[in-house]
Amino acid sequence: MPILNKLRTTVSDAPHAPHDSTLKRLRLALTAFFALDGFIFAGWVVRIPAIKEQTGASASDLGLALLGVSAGAVVTMTLTGRLCRRYGSHVVTVACGVLMPLSVALPPLARTPLTLGAVLLVFGAAYGGINVAMNSAAVDLVRALRRPVMPSFHAAFSLGGMIGAGLGGLVAAHLSPTRHLLGLTVLGLLITAAAAPTLLRHEAPAPERPKAAPAVRPGGRTRWIVTVFGLIALCTAYGEGALADWGALHLKEDLGAHAGTAAAGYSVFALAMTVGRLTGTTLLERLGQTRTLVAGGTTAALGMLLGALAPSVWLALLGFTVTGLGLANIFPVAIERAGALAGPGGVAAASTLGYGGMLLGPPAIGFMADWFSLPVALTSVAALAALSAAIGYAVRGAE
Repeated sequence: MPILNKLRTTVSDAPHAPHDSTLKRLRLALTAFFALDGFIFAGWVVRIPAIKEQTGASASDLGLALLGVSAGAVVTMTLTGRLCRRYGSHVVTVACGVLMPLSVALPPLARTPLTLGAVLLVFGAAYGGINVAMNSAAVDLVRALRRPVMPSFHAAFSLGGMIGAGLGGLVAAHLSPTRHLLGLTVLGLLITAAAAPTLLRHEAPAPERPKAAPAVRPGGRTRWIVTVFGLIALCTAYGEGALADWGALHLKEDLGAHAGTAAAGYSVFALAMTVGRLTGTTLLERLGQTRTLVAGGTTAALGMLLGALAPSVWLALLGFTVTGLGLANIFPVAIERAGALAGPGGVAAASTLGYGGMLLGPPAIGFMADWFSLPVALTSVAALAALSAAIGYAVRGAE
């Protein structure tokens, strides 16, 4: 079993292994789905202030409504791992690539916090499903390519998020949330239609195990390590969810930023994530996974302290940028390692914890904001980022 600081390099030498051209097409198609996921999710989060006002929700009401996303995603993630094993990760990715754009049109139809929570349950189910399915497909492709390119897929997610947030900021003053998110539905279905044929024509690459190593069922130790990687993912994804859902409100309500600048908060965070992930393969090849995890968590903790407690908008934006750079490669490394150890089940388990952190973070921030203040609540992002660094260092020699 590979140790934490090594990258899996075994690839099939079987006569039916995919050609390089096929792998390149699969990589491009999967990249499109990652970008689509980030684009649609960001399009939703930048309209949260408008939908909050539309439904008359308080901070705690909004936090409870956002639990709908969390519940839908977490339940679906466990099921999606089983569906990927039965039908293949490519088929499930395409199916979820249809459901997610359709579901994002639902939140603007809500008029009360209760109905908002109900429609977000559907959106969360689609969001959780596509994330497990496409990450499972990406893990298989990473092993077939024999390079640590997992961060590049998550860079596409971040780039999609940056574009979605930027576009949302531009149209916020001109389009209602209903028209904006319906437009995302149409565009999302077009992207799925363009990328789906490649995935449906080719099965996921299946690297051949060494002849001396029979297939291994995940044992107790493997499950423990997968859980550890899931906890690392949770600690860092919590920060992504918090900044996505509360970053704009922090800039607007606590620091007096106007609507366009507030929307730019998530854009600069997503841009920093994109830059960090685009350089992630090189970083992993030079530093290894342990140093990447520890350095990333430490950097994110310092950046978020600045972002949460800064007295001015521009210092807060700088803090968001540093946080994005720090968090960039931690989540993809954790998910890739879990998938390499235990296949789609490992991806599902780590993703459930990881995306659970992303989706449970926003409601937790909402409650803490009511109890204390939003800036104090956001410092919890720094605390969990530091914890992820500590866990990464503690399990540096785990097999």
